[in-house]
Amino acid sequence: MTDYLNRLPRNLYTAQQVRLLDKIAIEQFDIPGFTLMQTAASVAFDALLENWPQTRHVQVFAGSGNNAGDGYLLAALAKEQGLSAEVIQLSDPEKLSGDPRQAWQWALERQVLMTAFVDIDLEHEKDHAHPVVVDALLGTGLDREVGGDYARAINFINAADRPVLAIDIPSGLSADTGRCLGVAVRADTTVTFIGLKQGLLTNQAGDYVGELIYHDLDVPDRVFTSDASPQPSAARIDINSTSALLLPRAVASHKGTHGHVLVIGGDSGFGGAVIMAAEAALRTGAGLVSVITRSAHRSALLARRPEVMVLGTDDEQVDIDGLLARATVIVVGPGLGRSDWSRGLLQRALSSQITVGTPLIVDADALQLLAEEHQQGTAKHGTGIKRDNWILTPHPGEAAALLNTSTSAVQDDRFAAVRELNEIWGGACLLKGSGSLICSTENLQQSIFLCSEGNAGMATGGMGDMLSGIVGSLVAQGHSLGDSLCAGVCIHGEAADLSMQAQGQRGMAATDLMPFIRQLVNPLR
Repeated sequence: MTDYLNRLPRNLYTAQQVRLLDKIAIEQFDIPGFTLMQTAASVAFDALLENWPQTRHVQVFAGSGNNAGDGYLLAALAKEQGLSAEVIQLSDPEKLSGDPRQAWQWALERQVLMTAFVDIDLEHEKDHAHPVVVDALLGTGLDREVGGDYARAINFINAADRPVLAIDIPSGLSADTGRCLGVAVRADTTVTFIGLKQGLLTNQAGDYVGELIYHDLDVPDRVFTSDASPQPSAARIDINSTSALLLPRAVASHKGTHGHVLVIGGDSGFGGAVIMAAEAALRTGAGLVSVITRSAHRSALLARRPEVMVLGTDDEQVDIDGLLARATVIVVGPGLGRSDWSRGLLQRALSSQITVGTPLIVDADALQLLAEEHQQGTAKHGTGIKRDNWILTPHPGEAAALLNTSTSAVQDDRFAAVRELNEIWGGACLLKGSGSLICSTENLQQSIFLCSEGNAGMATGGMGDMLSGIVGSLVAQGHSLGDSLCAGVCIHGEAADLSMQAQGQRGMAATDLMPFIRQLVNPLR
């Protein structure tokens, strides 16, 4: 995990919720809005000096709202510290009001150079050295595609090849969804305030935010906990969140104590997926791991992992009722395929879930088969009916199939998508991707978690199979579905981060995570 993530708060908020927190600080705790703006500018300026201590020139791109006010004050601070400071204005400052207008006047009094964006020669500007650009164009209230001069300014900033500090959020990025609204500033560092916006940590945000710094602007803790304060929209989780689950084992424990994971998958040509899932389950600590797969894969699996019990069969009607009944949890989907064999084994697992009560981890092809049957109205054994005792782990494409929508619609609002997955399908639901989201319902209360672990090296085949094995193993060891899914996603992402630190992102294979998984499930006490 990147070190700066350790310094971020756990609670996440929507843009509207952060505006409410700001209002509470001003109205209930008598903190002037201009004071908050001054603190924000000071924090951002400190971050600028820390990251680029040699800079002698600051160029601020300012819009029209509070974000612009922060920018004007930062420019004033730079001028007071002996730096050259310039504000490029996208909006007529004479039309500013309230705190932003006061900030503009403050900068004027300190003789900050100000130039209207429409008056600058962009080609000429490229020849000038402006070591640090400050993005104070658009704040967190943006809810539409960026166009006009603002789009041109953002494109100029991105093309200028200069270090960029974004105030509160990179302009053009949705604070609620992490979606780029047409065009967005690619910042090297983003300094955000009051409440940590949920969109800064998921979807496309990773390509725009850079290093993320958070500051609460020194508001009292009661701002976040008063009766009028909003409940966080989501909670950030990471490897540190798993410590309560990974306690030392009882000395007198045995293999039966730690559960039996049954993995079903590996249709013809897809044997590797079921092998990786089984090994991940074993390395995460399951007492027993069994596999049902095609007969052709039995030898390879045993050669790779002789500790795994393997039933090789080409007949989906083979008697597996005893094995299904003995399993603590069933992982179905890795390399399952979409043949009659695949469909038959999935139905057997679903039946066992109902008759025996065995929880399921449903992944990969099994998700697609569930979606197809649900959409076609051909579901059997309750397929597609909301269930409490399963975990669904779709990537955006699989989530789109489960929700009968498009992948782009899922990505447009990942928080809404994972919430809908949970509402329709029940259990605990994961929406994979950058800033993976988890949604589960306990005591009639729906909760969303965002995992800040992981990196782009994970964009390779087999990663999902590893995850399903990890999660299944945690369920087998007696943890709840929601806890197992949250912990599993964090272990999986952190293992990938450790692999990246060891050998880089490009060329990372799913099995490279294996030694780090075992390391992470045995934390030092």
